[in-house]
Amino acid sequence: MRFSTRSTYGLRAVINLAMNQGPEGVSLKTIAEEEEISKKYLEQLFSKLKKAGLVQAEKGARGGYFLDRPATKISVFEVLGALEGGLAPFHCVNEKGTVYCKAECRCRAIPVLIKVQEAVNKTLKSVKISDLI
Repeated sequence: MRFSTRSTYGLRAVINLAMNQGPEGVSLKTIAEEEEISKKYLEQLFSKLKKAGLVQAEKGARGGYFLDRPATKISVFEVLGALEGGLAPFHCVNEKGTVYCKAECRCRAIPVLIKVQEAVNKTLKSVKISDLI
C-alpha cells in the first residue's frame, strides 16, 4: 500500500498549521516556504481539507488558515481520508470492510485483506495531530 504525495504533503501542512496556529491565521505562503511544498499544490490540498471541515480560512489582515477543531480532536485518518477521498487500501474491499468483488465467494484472500485494512484504519484513527507536534 502506498499513500500519494497528497497524503504526505497534506499531513505535513496540517501539522505545520497546528504548530504555528495562534490568534492570527497561518498563510499558505508560510506553510509552503517552511515545508518546501508548492503554494499552488497546497491550495488544492487545503480546498479538500476545508471541504471536509478540518480547516477554515479567514480573510483580512489577521486572516489565514486555522484548524477547525483542536489538534487533539483531529485524527490522521480524517486528514488522509479527506485528501485521498477515502482510505480503502484494497480495490475489492471498501472503507467499511464490505467486499464488492465478483470472486467474493471463492476468494481466500478476503480475511487477511480485511484484517490489514482494519489494522491500518485503527492505527490512523488512534493518532491525533497533537501527537505529531
